[in-house]
Amino acid sequence: MTLEKKQEFTLKISQANKTQMITIIYEMVMDYLEEAIDEIGIGKKDAASRSLSNAQNCIDELIRSLNLEYELARNLHQIYIFSKKELIAAGATYSIHRIWRVLKNFRSLHEAYRELEKFDNSQQLMGNTQQVYAGLTYGKYSLNEDIRAVSMNRGLMA
Repeated sequence: MTLEKKQEFTLKISQANKTQMITIIYEMVMDYLEEAIDEIGIGKKDAASRSLSNAQNCIDELIRSLNLEYELARNLHQIYIFSKKELIAAGATYSIHRIWRVLKNFRSLHEAYRELEKFDNSQQLMGNTQQVYAGLTYGKYSLNEDIRAVSMNRGLMA
């Protein structure tokens, strides 16, 4: 994942509520899987293994976030476990088909959570974050971001 993409995810995470956070993790999984497919396609097996490992780490985070008291969570748990098994097998055989199957499932889950975001009006998880303003401010063809620090005490408040 490029530094620019990491910064984009960091900004999204700092301003996300609970539902948006899950959607962002799905996006991260999808990006890592797309990278793995591309890397396998050009023969970079080591890089593909790292991308698959990063995707599995994101899935681990999704598994940890589940409340298994609910049936929906138990169903998601089964999907996540299936996905991890497929990615482990894909890492051993470099099977694009297996990665594609997982990617297809996560795209469907991502769409579902994008719809759920419309109904979730909860507060963002992180408080005291910097306010970021983006726009075409100085250059005709360049996007400039301005960060306003309200205080030096920012981030998730415990």
